[in-house]
Amino acid sequence: MTTQHDDRVDQASRWWSTDIIDIHPGEISIRGHAIQDLIGRISFPEMIWLMLRGELPGKAQAALLEAALVSSVDHGPHAPSIAISRMAISCGVDLNGAMGSAVNVLGDIHGGAGQQCMEIYRDSQARAARGEPQPVQAALDAYRAEHGKIVPGFGHRFHPRDPRAKRLLALVDEAVAQGVVSGEFARIGRQVEAILEQEKGRHIPMNIDGVTAVIYAELGFEPELGRGIFILSRSVGILAHAWEQMREGRRIKGPMPPSIPYAYTGPQHAELPEQPSQQS
Repeated sequence: MTTQHDDRVDQASRWWSTDIIDIHPGEISIRGHAIQDLIGRISFPEMIWLMLRGELPGKAQAALLEAALVSSVDHGPHAPSIAISRMAISCGVDLNGAMGSAVNVLGDIHGGAGQQCMEIYRDSQARAARGEPQPVQAALDAYRAEHGKIVPGFGHRFHPRDPRAKRLLALVDEAVAQGVVSGEFARIGRQVEAILEQEKGRHIPMNIDGVTAVIYAELGFEPELGRGIFILSRSVGILAHAWEQMREGRRIKGPMPPSIPYAYTGPQHAELPEQPSQQS
């Protein structure tokens, strides 16, 4: 009986086994580091890296990660996730509910472009390693054959040139010169840009998703983590807008001002068919 009991206790303790954190009364250890040794000594980007990768990054790696995090925090209340956070607050939802509502819409279309772009870059890298001719073109063609003509990470509906991309690419180039990253994914990103310009006959510049995809790939993160890290960054903007809306105090703020009507496209003056008389 004792042996069976011990086996069940052992099974229960391993149900949520983790390499990330170890907690005992008066002790907290993250990836083997006592929390008191980390506090005040590492930055938040370094903590993100430690949690996700199991090791501490170099200072230059952490600085590049931090630059990407800073660049993506917000893109205004016209961004659906930000607008949703503000509307949720105006409906009486608390900050946590507003943030959850906003984060939940960061899917493949609004929020997924960075991950998708990283997948193109990784596919290009894999094709090149196999010795395929024109690996970047082949990866682009394969992505568009499966997902349609839109190439994530390039062009922008609002910015002719994304002001964030130039600065981040310059930081990547500096990191390459310092030997911090290889520059392989920066080269792939620029090749995608060149191919699109040749195909379209006009320049379609890399946007924030394309350049942060470069950074996350250069730093060795998997594409799924690229989206997760973006969500960490954008959550700061979501929180800021939700808090601003909470202080404004306006109730039930919809997607448009009441003075702007929506467009009704349904039938006019529909009538019910005549009902047959009831027989007694």
